[in-house]
Amino acid sequence: MASSVAVIDYGMGNLHSVASALSHADSSVKVLVSADPKVIRAADRVVFPGVGAIRDCMAEIKRLGVDDMLREAIAEKPVLGICVGMQALLQSSQENGGVECIGLFEGQVKFFGSDLRDHDGARLKVPHMGWNNVQQDVEHPMWQGIPSGERFYFVHSYYAACHGKPFAMASCNYGLNFTAAIARENLFAVQFHPEKSHTAGLRLLHNFLHWDGRA
Repeated sequence: MASSVAVIDYGMGNLHSVASALSHADSSVKVLVSADPKVIRAADRVVFPGVGAIRDCMAEIKRLGVDDMLREAIAEKPVLGICVGMQALLQSSQENGGVECIGLFEGQVKFFGSDLRDHDGARLKVPHMGWNNVQQDVEHPMWQGIPSGERFYFVHSYYAACHGKPFAMASCNYGLNFTAAIARENLFAVQFHPEKSHTAGLRLLHNFLHWDGRA
């Protein structure tokens, strides 16, 4: 069944990479990169990417009304948040001296710290950049065909602190445990970059393109 997916363009994401990966995951799906509310409303699914500083992201989100577009989309179709797109869904972030976020999920985005260390006491570099294992804490259709513990690609200095929340779908460890995926109803969001995560990332994007929005 042919369908369409809109990648929200608010100037703060690697849109070409995300769009290309979505097309690769299922070539029958029409991929649209746009900030036009009409295009986003007409699409069957919506992707909310994000890279860079949260202050700049939230400024553009507010200016363009992306927060309202997201709320509208989530009410009626599957939505996927990626990286800062996931962080922006929480209540606030410590980045840039403290930034209020969209607030669709309870929780705060925190800094890994300047003295982050592994279990052996060795210093860890921040940002957390590279491949890491993602543990699936809750079963979800988005994990279909992806084993728990699979490796995904991360690039971030701030992490989502949602441990123990019912919407926390997956976790990862980098000196501390942090939330790697969150979900509620039609919305699923990940801290890692599926578009940079090779086979596992493409599988997750394929799952999203065929997900009906139900857990």
